[in-house]
Amino acid sequence: MPAPVFAACYGLARRFLGQPAPDRLPPAMAEKFERHRQPWTPAELQKLHTLAKKGMGLKAIAKALTRTEESVKDRAKADGLPIAKLR
Repeated sequence: MPAPVFAACYGLARRFLGQPAPDRLPPAMAEKFERHRQPWTPAELQKLHTLAKKGMGLKAIAKALTRTEESVKDRAKADGLPIAKLR
């Protein structure tokens, strides 16, 4: 299938499914992986330790650090920090 035909079909399929076209992604989606696999800074580690000792939940800590919950959980486990299980 020629490239222009494929691109047109792909765009129509995405529109039919209610998904944005790749060239018009919302700003939040365009920046989604900006911090992907970034090393932890000393300031972030200090903040993680402080928030965990205060008893904050995983979701709140992740939001405060602008990191994923999985990343925060893995780092806390590596540092031996208990994360509160809030319900």
